Amino acid sequence: MTSQTVLQDAKDQAGSGRTSQNAPSGPSDRRSATSIDLTLPVTGMTCASCAGRVEKALAKLDGLEQADVNLSMNTAHVRYDGQKISPVDLTNAIQKAGYGVEKQKLSYDIDGMTCASCSGRVEKALGKLVGVTEATVNLALERADISVVPGAVTDRQVIEAVEKAGYHAVSRNQKTSSDNQPAKKRDYALWWLAASIILSAPLIGQMIWMYLGVELRIPAWAQLALATPVQFIIGWRFYRGAWSALRNKAANMDVLVALGTSAAYFLSLYNMVQPGSSGEGHLYFEASATIITLILGGKIMEERAKRGASAAIRELMALRPRTARRLDAKTGEETEISVDDLNVDDVVRVRPGEKLPIDGEVVAGESEIDESLITGETRPVLRSTGDAVVGGAVNGTGRLDVRVSAVGEDTTLSRIIRLVEQAQTGKAPVQQMVDKVAAIFVPVIILIAIITFAGWLITGFGIEAAIVAAVSVLVIACPCALGLATPTALVAGTGAAAKAGILIKNFEALEQAHNVDAVIFDKTGTLTEGVPTVQDVVVAADFGDKVELLRLAASLQAASEHPLAHAVVQAARDDDLKLANVDDFKGTTGAGVGGTVEGRSVLIGTETLLRDNGATLPDEGTAKVIVEAEKQGSTVVLVAVDGKFAGYLTLEDKIRESAIAAVKDLKQRGIASIMLSGDAEDVAAHVAQKIGMDSWRGRIRPQDKAREVEKLRKEGRHVAMVGDGINDAPALAAADVGIAMGGGTDVAMETAGITLMRSDPALVAGAIDISIATRRKITQNLFWAFGYNVIGVPLAAFGILSPAIAGAAMALSSVSVVTNSLMLRRWHVRKEGSKK
Repeated sequence: MTSQTVLQDAKDQAGSGRTSQNAPSGPSDRRSATSIDLTLPVTGMTCASCAGRVEKALAKLDGLEQADVNLSMNTAHVRYDGQKISPVDLTNAIQKAGYGVEKQKLSYDIDGMTCASCSGRVEKALGKLVGVTEATVNLALERADISVVPGAVTDRQVIEAVEKAGYHAVSRNQKTSSDNQPAKKRDYALWWLAASIILSAPLIGQMIWMYLGVELRIPAWAQLALATPVQFIIGWRFYRGAWSALRNKAANMDVLVALGTSAAYFLSLYNMVQPGSSGEGHLYFEASATIITLILGGKIMEERAKRGASAAIRELMALRPRTARRLDAKTGEETEISVDDLNVDDVVRVRPGEKLPIDGEVVAGESEIDESLITGETRPVLRSTGDAVVGGAVNGTGRLDVRVSAVGEDTTLSRIIRLVEQAQTGKAPVQQMVDKVAAIFVPVIILIAIITFAGWLITGFGIEAAIVAAVSVLVIACPCALGLATPTALVAGTGAAAKAGILIKNFEALEQAHNVDAVIFDKTGTLTEGVPTVQDVVVAADFGDKVELLRLAASLQAASEHPLAHAVVQAARDDDLKLANVDDFKGTTGAGVGGTVEGRSVLIGTETLLRDNGATLPDEGTAKVIVEAEKQGSTVVLVAVDGKFAGYLTLEDKIRESAIAAVKDLKQRGIASIMLSGDAEDVAAHVAQKIGMDSWRGRIRPQDKAREVEKLRKEGRHVAMVGDGINDAPALAAADVGIAMGGGTDVAMETAGITLMRSDPALVAGAIDISIATRRKITQNLFWAFGYNVIGVPLAAFGILSPAIAGAAMALSSVSVVTNSLMLRRWHVRKEGSKK
């Protein structure tokens, strides 16, 4: 049942037939001037005592006026004092009681943010909305993501809150096409920059010549004419941003730029017009114009660098075709329709060179498919009838007819985009500290500028020198670099990983991966291909015909769903054998199957199955050969026909080509490799030794895998679990880092923090590498951002840096941080698993 949540008066709840443990009557009767009514959808309640527990947990909150829990609707209707508690407090109280609150995710593009204090202000504005339980604003992506009580917050309310804070928001929750908008905004900014450069160039040229000792002075009136449009027309964006921030009782980078450039401009104007100066006083028009030009140029470079950092997600989105050719089921005619109008089981035609519009199964045709941007696999892969294909892949030279298997948000490409976005909009723990610093950064810088101004006056250097030093302090301080240090590295790192076929769902996985010192591998489907094949068919001396033995065995196994049965049937079909019908089919769990084929009694399975059904067993010599085959990693199934041992089949699950290199790669990093398998000990030992595992265990159940993970963690190890099946999900959840193979089940992929889009164990080392590389970039960026301000501000305060040079340094600081993050785009997984 989907819970519907509305804001409503408490009276509407009366007589609703709720099952609840009522809160004390006192609070129920209170209603303050700041009372807010809210209905929360609660998950996990199973009985009346659950409802009572939720009510008691809510009643403990100071400011709660009423709490009624409706068990049948799975809701908690609350009235609370909005000045004392928030929806976040209510949600936390319910979660602490052992239950959950359903949340809805909403996303918005935010325009107008210039630094970390801006993103912090937007977060605060969104966090104050009734029904918002969590708000995250990413400065690098210029995006806000909020978690809300379903139905409690509308797009209009969110956009109004953002605009009230001084910014502009556009909802991402509706299907709108705004592909051209960024380009228009970029061209507009470039025009302003070009005008600013043209107007500032003479002033900058004069400054350079003066530094070189050449007396070349532009008339004061000409300097005023050049600097004024730069200051008040081109630089109006800084005044607008500063006013918006101050109106909301906050301060950002725009405040610093507006204060600094205005001080330089009006000091020059004063010196120019004061009596007796003849316009020949010290003028700083070149400083104010140069600062605006350099910062505007730096902002454009920063925007381009940020777009480069998030290029991976745009490339993935660009893979989505908008139309498809649907085939009419009766006539076979092609009709071009929107991809959104496709349904499961529709058949679409994909011509050579086109992108596959949707996930599906090939029903006709054969072609090589380029899946590089989805799985990271650089080589085209052959797909023919019966093979699965993914939307967004590029078709080769053949024509394909594909039956649709998934649409909308259920497609592989949509899931990949969702996972990458989820990771890129997350926050590192260190970012919380940075946000706190950014919140007080601008006020502290203004205070330092005031102290600098006073210090220069007190020491007798005059008001002009004091203003110049204070201006330098204002324009060199850069909160932008602080705000961009972490998110740009995170965006670039997760984007580079996605292009390599490594999907990192959240920052916690990225944070933990670099600590991993032990990796547990599931065997089947992870280290091996997961598809057993028949290696040999051996017949008893008195049976004679190998082909007949395979035909009888395959006929019986055709009625079974076991993977080994599929392998036997496939072997018969490969030899073009005609299978017979089966009567009296019976399966014995863990032993094998039996039945009647063409009037003959056939048994396939273990020695126990044959013995229990009175069939003869292999002779001593054959039994020894079978034991040796099992020691070499083969699975052996015995066959009896009409009560006599007729022969046996050996099957093998091939080891993946990259498994040995992957384990070797991990060893070089000092990481232990452990294999867990449900197969017999002999089979597990053979595979583990062949691959080079440090340790292994066979005959292990799914629940035992999770226990092994916990055991290693208690020993102080940082454990990564690599698996692909439903039975691996508990262990994936228990590990510090869960890594799911892309060819595995949805359950495994949803449980794991990292998903490998290719079934390639070598990507495990790659996932650890990109984790280390991203953390390194974050550390470098934060060191540079903090170090720059710690060094630059004192230099400016002591007059060592002029305002123009300080402005250039401010502009370049953000660009340097983003460019450093952008270096992660060059990262890729090497064949050996190392990085470059």
